[in-house]
Amino acid sequence: MSGCGAEKGLISIDEALALIQAQPKTLTTETLALGDCLNRYLAKEVYSEVNLPSFSQSAVDGYAINCSLDDLQNASFKLNGEIKAGTFSELPLQQNHAIRIFTGGKIPEGTTHVARQEIVILENADQIRLSEHIKQQADIRFTGEEVKQGQQLAEIGQKINIGALAALSMAGVKNIQVFQQPKVAVVITGDEVARNPEDLQAGKVFDANGPLLRAWFKDYGIEVEILHVADEAEQVTACFEKLKHQYNVIITTGGVSVGDYDFVRPCAFETGFEQIFWKVKQKPGKPLFFAEYQSKDKHNCYILGLPGNPAAVYVCMQIYGKVLLDALQNQHESVEWFSATLTHELKSDARERFLRMHAYFDQGQLKLKSLAKQQSHMLTNLMQANCLVRIPANTPLNAGQKVSGIFIKN
Repeated sequence: MSGCGAEKGLISIDEALALIQAQPKTLTTETLALGDCLNRYLAKEVYSEVNLPSFSQSAVDGYAINCSLDDLQNASFKLNGEIKAGTFSELPLQQNHAIRIFTGGKIPEGTTHVARQEIVILENADQIRLSEHIKQQADIRFTGEEVKQGQQLAEIGQKINIGALAALSMAGVKNIQVFQQPKVAVVITGDEVARNPEDLQAGKVFDANGPLLRAWFKDYGIEVEILHVADEAEQVTACFEKLKHQYNVIITTGGVSVGDYDFVRPCAFETGFEQIFWKVKQKPGKPLFFAEYQSKDKHNCYILGLPGNPAAVYVCMQIYGKVLLDALQNQHESVEWFSATLTHELKSDARERFLRMHAYFDQGQLKLKSLAKQQSHMLTNLMQANCLVRIPANTPLNAGQKVSGIFIKN
């Protein structure tokens, strides 16, 4: 077989992912205020110091009552005051007495039931009657019903998303221990970036990679430094020499293939980086480069060298960039691929492909709609794409066949 897909030395997508997951050394941990930990990975288990709820409380707006009757329909009770959320009654509730209570209000001692206000008839200012029977302990949230004091709330490696942050806040957690996020520098190589429309006439192009990567890292939750470096070996070498001591990850775009002005690999070697792999049997993104530097004081820096075409940058960051950043934060799980049904035919290619597609549900089945303009220099189909679909090599596919992919949220 001929063609770039048959080139010797290419590794598979799965081999590349395994190396990126296994190679990085996990960063150290730090303790931060909970509110500063959105999208961070937990480095120490969190246990609840309180019961949830911390006291028995009303689940509804209604009336707390004390009654020993088997049937409460038409039962009457003497009404004594009210309890709002954030207040409580110091006096026990007496037999056949009731007190107005609102959602979240602390249940007074002696309460046997809470009657929601919809079934309560106010007969006069200090007398109520129930229009329906209710079961004992109805509409009471009991102490520790959700979480017991000392119960584990979160485990090592758990991602602190909005829901987790809210749940820990409700348990009174103020600080948590998380893995440090990697410090990342982005290096855009090349002399072809246009500053204004007139530059287009001179063979230059507007920069998509810089804005793409800045936004990608912002969405991930990391602020990055973005540098532009000309296609000159001295500049690239000086850049790597400086950055390798200050950062955990260097992301480069362009300069990783075999052209006369592709200096990323030789300059990485010149500055002490050791190659882990170069070239993956995939499309787009074949000349993907991954290398590691370790200083005498055990500081590690990794280069993830991406091709220059913006679609390849986008795809490789969604697949490999995220895996690398996660691995540095002790996350070594495999990529979670979904399975969906093609709605059209696809021709074969010598390399595995990541195609930008639109996934949608049709009668409970996840289906895929292909998008035009898949070349690696084209980005407009990202206006409609919500997933990257993995297409096997050397295999023509028919409508109705299953393929795997990942969802892209941004």
